[in-house]
Amino acid sequence: MAESFFPYERDDRWKLLLLPLGIGDDDGVTVGDDVVRATFGHFSVETPRDNVVGAKVTGPHRWWTAVGLRLSFSDDGVTFGTNHRRGLCIEFDEKIKRVVGLHDHSSLWVSVADPEGLAAALT
Repeated sequence: MAESFFPYERDDRWKLLLLPLGIGDDDGVTVGDDVVRATFGHFSVETPRDNVVGAKVTGPHRWWTAVGLRLSFSDDGVTFGTNHRRGLCIEFDEKIKRVVGLHDHSSLWVSVADPEGLAAALT
């Protein structure tokens, strides 16, 4: 299988908020045969594809919980969010290396333009 790329769906209302993170048009989630990689400006995560154990489309969310680089208050998940309408929560068997905070992450929420397509590519 060739790599599949899923860009973020951006909401221009949050452009200034996201500007310091350095997010560009080449940021998003890439699914390859063996690796899943998510980039979010100056931040990124990478994990073996077989480490993904679940994916669920979620939203809408409150903007202050979904836009930007965020930690979840309810668990150790990390958010790469460019809008609050909807996205995909990707769950991992083994935690991925921490991006922010003090602990590694058991999930990643991404606001890609095609969350259903990304979910299908991960399964």
